[in-house]
Amino acid sequence: MQKKAIVTGGLGFIGNNLIKLLLKNNFFVINIDKISYASNFYNLRNIKKKNNYKFYKSDICNRKILSKIFKNYKPNVLFNLAAETHVDRSINNPKNFIKSNIIGVYNILECVKKYIKKQKNFKMIHVSTDEVYGDIKGLKKSKEGDKYHPSSPYSATKASADHLINAYVRTYQLPIVISNCCNNFGPNQFPEKLIPKTIFNIIMNKNIPVYGKGQNQREWIYVEDHCRALIKIYKNGIIGESYNVGTGIVISNIKLVQKIIKIYKSNFDKKKRKVKIEFVKDRPGHDLRYALDSSKIKKKLSWKHIYSLDKALIETIEWYIENLKFYDTKQKRKFNKRLGLIND
Repeated sequence: MQKKAIVTGGLGFIGNNLIKLLLKNNFFVINIDKISYASNFYNLRNIKKKNNYKFYKSDICNRKILSKIFKNYKPNVLFNLAAETHVDRSINNPKNFIKSNIIGVYNILECVKKYIKKQKNFKMIHVSTDEVYGDIKGLKKSKEGDKYHPSSPYSATKASADHLINAYVRTYQLPIVISNCCNNFGPNQFPEKLIPKTIFNIIMNKNIPVYGKGQNQREWIYVEDHCRALIKIYKNGIIGESYNVGTGIVISNIKLVQKIIKIYKSNFDKKKRKVKIEFVKDRPGHDLRYALDSSKIKKKLSWKHIYSLDKALIETIEWYIENLKFYDTKQKRKFNKRLGLIND
Protein backbone atom coordinates (compact mmCIF):
# COMPACT_ATOMS: atom_id res chain seq x y z
CA MET A 1 0.00 0.00 0.00
CA GLN A 2 1.33 3.44 -0.94
CA LYS A 3 2.64 5.48 1.99
CA LYS A 4 1.36 9.03 2.44
CA ALA A 5 3.69 11.78 3.67
CA ILE A 6 2.97 15.34 4.71
CA VAL A 7 5.90 17.70 4.20
CA THR A 8 5.53 21.11 5.79
CA GLY A 9 7.64 23.85 4.24
CA GLY A 10 7.89 21.89 1.01
CA LEU A 11 8.56 24.91 -1.19
CA GLY A 12 11.70 25.68 0.80
CA PHE A 13 15.19 24.33 0.29
CA ILE A 14 15.31 21.05 2.23
CA GLY A 15 11.58 20.49 1.85
CA ASN A 16 11.54 20.46 -1.95
CA ASN A 17 14.56 18.16 -2.11
CA LEU A 18 12.88 15.79 0.34
CA ILE A 19 9.64 15.80 -1.66
CA LYS A 20 11.46 14.81 -4.83
CA LEU A 21 13.19 11.95 -3.04
CA LEU A 22 9.92 10.78 -1.44
CA LEU A 23 8.24 10.72 -4.84
CA LYS A 24 11.11 8.62 -6.19
CA ASN A 25 10.43 6.23 -3.31
CA ASN A 26 6.76 5.95 -4.34
CA PHE A 27 5.23 8.06 -1.55
CA PHE A 28 2.08 10.11 -2.02
CA VAL A 29 3.17 13.58 -0.87
CA ILE A 30 1.08 16.40 0.57
CA ASN A 31 3.06 19.65 0.55
CA ILE A 32 1.97 22.37 3.01
CA ASP A 33 3.69 25.74 2.61
CA LYS A 34 2.58 29.27 3.51
CA ILE A 35 4.68 30.70 0.62
CA SER A 36 7.14 32.90 2.46
CA TYR A 37 10.03 34.92 1.03
CA ALA A 38 12.20 31.78 0.71
CA SER A 39 9.48 29.65 -0.90
CA ASN A 40 9.86 29.13 -4.62
CA PHE A 41 7.56 27.24 -7.02
CA TYR A 42 10.56 26.94 -9.32
CA ASN A 43 11.84 24.27 -6.96
CA LEU A 44 8.99 21.89 -7.80
CA ARG A 45 8.05 23.13 -11.28
CA ASN A 46 8.30 19.65 -12.82
CA ILE A 47 6.04 17.79 -10.40
CA LYS A 48 2.96 20.02 -10.10
CA LYS A 49 0.78 17.70 -12.19
CA LYS A 50 1.86 14.38 -10.72
CA ASN A 51 -0.98 12.18 -9.50
CA ASN A 52 0.87 11.38 -6.27
CA TYR A 53 1.45 15.02 -5.23
CA LYS A 54 -0.84 17.63 -3.70
CA PHE A 55 -0.05 21.20 -2.65
CA TYR A 56 -1.82 23.29 -0.02
CA LYS A 57 -1.06 26.94 0.64
CA SER A 58 -1.34 27.19 4.40
CA ASP A 59 0.52 28.27 7.53
CA ILE A 60 1.22 25.58 10.13
CA CYS A 61 -0.29 28.03 12.61
CA ASN A 62 -3.67 27.36 10.95
CA ARG A 63 -4.76 24.34 12.97
CA LYS A 64 -8.12 24.06 11.23
CA ILE A 65 -6.56 23.40 7.82
CA LEU A 66 -3.92 21.10 9.31
CA SER A 67 -6.61 19.00 11.00
CA LYS A 68 -8.60 18.82 7.78
CA ILE A 69 -5.56 17.57 5.84
CA PHE A 70 -4.88 14.91 8.47
CA LYS A 71 -8.51 13.79 8.32
CA ASN A 72 -8.74 13.72 4.53
CA TYR A 73 -5.41 12.05 3.70
CA LYS A 74 -4.66 9.89 6.76
CA PRO A 75 -0.85 10.27 6.42
CA ASN A 76 1.67 7.71 7.64
CA VAL A 77 4.32 10.33 8.35
CA LEU A 78 4.75 14.07 8.72
CA PHE A 79 8.13 15.67 8.09
CA ASN A 80 8.17 19.09 9.71
CA LEU A 81 10.48 21.42 7.79
CA ALA A 82 8.32 24.54 8.07
CA ALA A 83 10.48 27.06 9.89
CA GLU A 84 12.10 30.45 9.80
CA THR A 85 15.80 29.57 9.48
CA HIS A 86 18.09 32.53 8.81
CA VAL A 87 19.96 33.71 11.93
CA ASP A 88 20.39 37.26 10.60
CA ARG A 89 16.64 37.60 10.05
CA SER A 90 15.98 36.30 13.56
CA ILE A 91 18.14 39.11 14.94
CA ASN A 92 16.10 41.67 13.00
CA ASN A 93 12.68 40.19 13.72
CA PRO A 94 12.43 37.43 16.37
CA LYS A 95 8.62 37.56 16.37
CA ASN A 96 8.29 35.69 13.08
CA PHE A 97 10.59 32.95 14.40
CA ILE A 98 8.60 32.57 17.61
CA LYS A 99 5.38 32.28 15.61
CA SER A 100 6.58 29.68 13.09
CA ASN A 101 9.13 27.72 15.09
CA ILE A 102 7.26 27.51 18.40
CA ILE A 103 3.56 28.29 17.91
CA GLY A 104 3.54 26.45 14.58
CA VAL A 105 5.07 23.35 16.14
CA TYR A 106 2.56 23.52 18.99
CA ASN A 107 -0.28 23.49 16.45
CA ILE A 108 1.17 20.46 14.68
CA LEU A 109 1.54 18.64 18.01
CA GLU A 110 -2.09 19.27 18.90
CA CYS A 111 -3.19 17.91 15.51
CA VAL A 112 -1.01 14.83 15.94
CA LYS A 113 -2.35 14.27 19.46
CA LYS A 114 -5.89 14.15 18.09
CA TYR A 115 -4.99 12.19 14.94
CA ILE A 116 -3.24 9.24 16.64
CA LYS A 117 -6.33 8.41 18.67
CA LYS A 118 -7.75 6.88 15.48
CA GLN A 119 -4.63 6.33 13.35
CA LYS A 120 -1.91 4.24 15.00
CA ASN A 121 0.36 3.76 11.97
CA PHE A 122 1.92 7.23 12.10
CA LYS A 123 5.23 8.88 12.90
CA MET A 124 6.37 12.51 12.87
CA ILE A 125 9.92 13.55 12.04
CA HIS A 126 10.83 17.01 13.30
CA VAL A 127 13.83 18.62 11.61
CA SER A 128 15.89 20.62 14.08
CA THR A 129 19.43 22.00 13.91
CA ASP A 130 22.92 21.66 15.36
CA GLU A 131 22.68 25.29 16.46
CA VAL A 132 20.58 24.34 19.49
CA TYR A 133 23.75 22.96 21.13
CA GLY A 134 25.47 26.34 20.85
CA ASP A 135 29.13 27.16 20.50
CA ILE A 136 31.49 24.16 20.69
CA LYS A 137 34.94 24.62 22.19
CA GLY A 138 38.10 23.02 20.86
CA LEU A 139 37.60 19.73 19.00
CA LYS A 140 34.54 18.66 20.98
CA LYS A 141 31.43 17.39 19.15
CA SER A 142 27.83 17.70 20.29
CA LYS A 143 26.09 14.45 21.23
CA GLU A 144 22.42 13.65 21.56
CA GLY A 145 21.48 14.41 25.13
CA ASP A 146 23.95 17.27 25.54
CA LYS A 147 22.53 20.40 27.14
CA TYR A 148 21.16 23.02 24.80
CA HIS A 149 22.89 26.42 24.73
CA PRO A 150 21.24 28.41 21.91
CA SER A 151 22.71 31.84 21.30
CA SER A 152 20.50 33.44 18.62
CA PRO A 153 16.74 34.03 18.48
CA TYR A 154 16.64 31.43 15.69
CA SER A 155 18.39 28.67 17.62
CA ALA A 156 16.44 29.54 20.78
CA THR A 157 13.12 29.00 18.98
CA LYS A 158 14.35 25.70 17.52
CA ALA A 159 15.52 24.59 20.97
CA SER A 160 12.12 25.56 22.40
CA ALA A 161 10.38 23.43 19.79
CA ASP A 162 12.62 20.44 20.59
CA HIS A 163 11.82 20.75 24.31
CA LEU A 164 8.10 21.08 23.61
CA ILE A 165 8.15 17.99 21.39
CA ASN A 166 10.01 15.93 23.99
CA ALA A 167 7.45 17.01 26.60
CA TYR A 168 4.56 15.95 24.34
CA VAL A 169 6.24 12.62 23.62
CA ARG A 170 6.58 11.91 27.33
CA THR A 171 3.21 13.30 28.44
CA TYR A 172 0.96 12.26 25.55
CA GLN A 173 3.04 9.40 24.05
CA LEU A 174 3.22 11.09 20.65
CA PRO A 175 5.17 9.14 17.99
CA ILE A 176 7.84 11.71 17.17
CA VAL A 177 11.55 11.57 16.36
CA ILE A 178 13.84 14.62 16.23
CA SER A 179 16.75 15.06 13.84
CA ASN A 180 19.45 17.64 14.54
CA CYS A 181 21.32 18.30 11.33
CA CYS A 182 24.40 20.30 10.45
CA ASN A 183 24.48 23.00 7.74
CA ASN A 184 22.82 21.93 4.49
CA PHE A 185 23.70 23.06 0.98
CA GLY A 186 22.81 22.09 -2.56
CA PRO A 187 20.39 22.95 -5.39
CA ASN A 188 17.42 25.27 -4.80
CA GLN A 189 18.79 26.97 -1.67
CA PHE A 190 17.75 30.59 -1.14
CA PRO A 191 20.84 32.78 -1.70
CA GLU A 192 20.93 34.42 1.71
CA LYS A 193 23.01 31.51 3.04
CA LEU A 194 26.80 31.35 2.68
CA ILE A 195 27.28 28.80 -0.13
CA PRO A 196 24.55 29.93 -2.55
CA LYS A 197 25.40 33.57 -1.80
CA THR A 198 29.04 32.91 -2.69
CA ILE A 199 28.09 31.15 -5.94
CA PHE A 200 25.62 33.88 -6.86
CA ASN A 201 28.17 36.64 -6.31
CA ILE A 202 30.78 34.83 -8.41
CA ILE A 203 28.29 34.45 -11.26
CA MET A 204 27.28 38.11 -10.97
CA ASN A 205 30.87 39.44 -10.64
CA LYS A 206 30.21 40.81 -7.16
CA ASN A 207 32.44 40.76 -4.09
CA ILE A 208 31.88 37.82 -1.75
CA PRO A 209 31.01 38.97 1.79
CA VAL A 210 32.58 37.00 4.64
CA TYR A 211 31.67 37.81 8.24
CA GLY A 212 34.48 38.94 10.55
CA LYS A 213 37.70 37.23 9.52
CA GLY A 214 35.98 34.08 8.31
CA GLN A 215 37.29 31.90 11.13
CA ASN A 216 33.87 30.59 12.18
CA GLN A 217 33.65 26.84 11.55
CA ARG A 218 30.62 24.87 10.39
CA GLU A 219 29.89 21.25 9.54
CA TRP A 220 28.37 20.73 6.09
CA ILE A 221 26.12 18.14 4.45
CA TYR A 222 24.78 17.87 0.91
CA VAL A 223 20.99 18.16 1.05
CA GLU A 224 20.40 14.82 -0.70
CA ASP A 225 22.38 13.02 2.01
CA HIS A 226 20.27 14.76 4.66
CA CYS A 227 17.02 13.78 2.93
CA ARG A 228 18.12 10.14 2.79
CA ALA A 229 18.77 10.35 6.52
CA LEU A 230 15.27 11.71 7.17
CA ILE A 231 13.66 8.82 5.31
CA LYS A 232 15.90 6.39 7.18
CA ILE A 233 14.84 7.97 10.49
CA TYR A 234 11.18 7.60 9.51
CA LYS A 235 11.60 3.93 8.65
CA ASN A 236 13.90 2.86 11.48
CA GLY A 237 14.20 5.66 14.02
CA ILE A 238 12.99 4.98 17.56
CA ILE A 239 10.11 7.12 18.83
CA GLY A 240 11.22 9.63 21.44
CA GLU A 241 14.84 9.55 20.30
CA SER A 242 16.95 12.29 18.69
CA TYR A 243 19.50 11.67 15.94
CA ASN A 244 22.35 13.95 14.99
CA VAL A 245 22.85 14.06 11.22
CA GLY A 246 26.32 15.15 10.16
CA THR A 247 29.29 14.29 7.98
CA GLY A 248 32.28 15.21 10.10
CA ILE A 249 33.23 17.74 7.40
CA VAL A 250 34.02 20.86 9.47
CA ILE A 251 35.63 23.81 7.71
CA SER A 252 36.09 27.53 8.39
CA ASN A 253 34.00 29.97 6.38
CA ILE A 254 37.03 31.56 4.72
CA LYS A 255 38.46 28.19 3.64
CA LEU A 256 35.06 27.13 2.32
CA VAL A 257 34.71 30.30 0.26
CA GLN A 258 38.23 29.86 -1.09
CA LYS A 259 37.40 26.26 -2.00
CA ILE A 260 34.26 27.34 -3.88
CA ILE A 261 36.25 29.94 -5.81
CA LYS A 262 38.90 27.36 -6.71
CA ILE A 263 36.33 24.80 -7.86
CA TYR A 264 34.47 27.42 -9.88
CA LYS A 265 37.61 28.65 -11.61
CA SER A 266 38.83 25.12 -12.34
CA ASN A 267 35.56 23.75 -13.70
CA PHE A 268 33.28 26.54 -14.88
CA ASP A 269 35.13 29.83 -15.38
CA LYS A 270 35.47 30.42 -19.11
CA LYS A 271 35.50 34.20 -18.63
CA LYS A 272 38.40 34.15 -16.13
CA ARG A 273 36.59 36.31 -13.64
CA LYS A 274 38.37 38.21 -10.91
CA VAL A 275 36.84 37.16 -7.62
CA LYS A 276 37.30 39.32 -4.53
CA ILE A 277 36.52 38.38 -0.94
CA GLU A 278 35.24 41.25 1.21
CA PHE A 279 35.39 40.93 5.00
CA VAL A 280 32.31 42.58 6.52
CA LYS A 281 31.06 43.38 10.02
CA ASP A 282 30.46 40.20 11.98
CA ARG A 283 27.06 38.94 13.09
CA PRO A 284 26.19 39.79 16.74
CA GLY A 285 26.82 36.79 19.02
CA HIS A 286 28.28 34.76 16.14
CA ASP A 287 29.09 31.23 17.39
CA LEU A 288 32.61 30.16 16.51
CA ARG A 289 32.14 26.44 15.90
CA TYR A 290 29.47 23.78 15.43
CA ALA A 291 30.27 20.08 15.14
CA LEU A 292 28.16 16.96 15.62
CA ASP A 293 28.85 13.47 16.85
CA SER A 294 26.73 11.48 14.38
CA SER A 295 27.87 8.02 15.45
CA LYS A 296 24.38 7.11 16.71
CA ILE A 297 22.60 7.33 13.34
CA LYS A 298 25.52 5.60 11.64
CA LYS A 299 25.60 2.69 14.10
CA LYS A 300 21.92 2.32 14.95
CA LEU A 301 20.34 3.11 11.57
CA SER A 302 23.22 2.24 9.20
CA TRP A 303 23.14 5.65 7.55
CA LYS A 304 26.19 7.42 6.14
CA HIS A 305 26.73 10.36 3.83
CA ILE A 306 27.65 9.60 0.21
CA TYR A 307 28.85 12.93 -1.14
CA SER A 308 32.31 14.37 -0.54
CA LEU A 309 32.44 18.14 -0.08
CA ASP A 310 34.14 18.73 -3.43
CA LYS A 311 31.72 16.53 -5.40
CA ALA A 312 28.71 18.15 -3.76
CA LEU A 313 30.04 21.66 -4.39
CA ILE A 314 30.62 20.87 -8.06
CA GLU A 315 27.04 19.62 -8.46
CA THR A 316 25.70 22.63 -6.55
CA ILE A 317 27.61 25.20 -8.62
CA GLU A 318 26.58 23.45 -11.83
CA TRP A 319 22.92 23.57 -10.80
CA TYR A 320 22.99 27.32 -10.14
CA ILE A 321 24.75 28.02 -13.43
CA GLU A 322 22.14 25.98 -15.31
CA ASN A 323 19.21 27.50 -13.41
CA LEU A 324 19.73 31.24 -13.56
CA LYS A 325 15.94 31.70 -13.69
CA PHE A 326 16.01 30.77 -10.00
CA TYR A 327 17.38 34.28 -9.42
CA ASP A 328 14.48 36.32 -10.75
CA THR A 329 14.25 40.05 -10.06
CA LYS A 330 11.71 39.64 -7.27
CA GLN A 331 13.88 37.09 -5.50
CA LYS A 332 17.02 39.23 -5.76
CA ARG A 333 15.40 42.03 -3.78
CA LYS A 334 14.90 39.61 -0.91
CA PHE A 335 18.53 38.66 -0.37
CA ASN A 336 20.61 41.61 -1.59
CA LYS A 337 20.39 43.59 1.65
CA ARG A 338 22.53 42.65 4.65
CA LEU A 339 20.49 41.80 7.72
CA GLY A 340 21.24 41.17 11.38
CA LEU A 341 23.16 44.33 12.24
CA ILE A 342 21.36 45.51 15.36
CA ASN A 343 23.23 48.82 15.55
CA ASP A 344 22.27 49.89 12.04
